[in-house]
Amino acid sequence: QVQLVQSGGGLVQPGGSLRLSCAASGFTSDYYAIAWFRQAPGKEREGVSCISTSDGSTYYADSVKGRFTISRDNAKNTVYLQMDSLKPEDTAVYYCAADLLWKVVPGLLRPSDYEDWGHGTQVTVSS
Repeated sequence: QVQLVQSGGGLVQPGGSLRLSCAASGFTSDYYAIAWFRQAPGKEREGVSCISTSDGSTYYADSVKGRFTISRDNAKNTVYLQMDSLKPEDTAVYYCAADLLWKVVPGLLRPSDYEDWGHGTQVTVSS
């Protein structure tokens, strides 16, 4: 089981930036998918972005393309989500998740594909 510890988040004005971090431990393979999801009040959890720990391939939801950037630091076992040009509709609790690469379809960003989850962190975009 992979343990995921999140940091970052908070309150930011529209147009501002935030960076989320997801530190992982307990990897049993070099081939994992690490993804970010978010859930706004009253809405279903939705996929935001995903990265492969093996080759660094990245995937984004259409709603965040061009504004969010996912990256990894394999030496630190940490994945980052840089969020720029934030909008009020980005307000949500953000979760990172992990699973073995062969068990997921990274581009689909389906929450049900992922077994291990972080605790969530609030991101609020408001003036």
